[in-house]
Amino acid sequence: QVQLVESGGGLVQPGGSLRLSCLGSGFIFSIYHMNWYRQAPGKERELVAAITNTGDSTSYADSVKGRFTISRDNAKNTVYLQMNSLKSEDTAIYSCNGYSRSRQIWGQGTQVTVSS
Repeated sequence: QVQLVESGGGLVQPGGSLRLSCLGSGFIFSIYHMNWYRQAPGKERELVAAITNTGDSTSYADSVKGRFTISRDNAKNTVYLQMNSLKSEDTAIYSCNGYSRSRQIWGQGTQVTVSS
């Protein structure tokens, strides 16, 4: 079964940190470029971070640059999103996405809430 499963979300205070993980299965993870998206209530989905299939290139939304880091471990079929200096406006459902030339795969999402 082809799937992506996120974990690591939760409630954190402003200024805190979380690390999200996204585990892939049922497909050749190492050929897929991977993204992290987020969607807050009443807002459009936003691309937060992206990483190439080999991990040699990354990119970030301006809103998270310098605070978030995307990485991957192809041996573990996992992509990560390290989130530091979290702000209330980072509250959203975070989803991972993988794409190749022929297919896109989405995870179900994990809730991140930043609140005191």
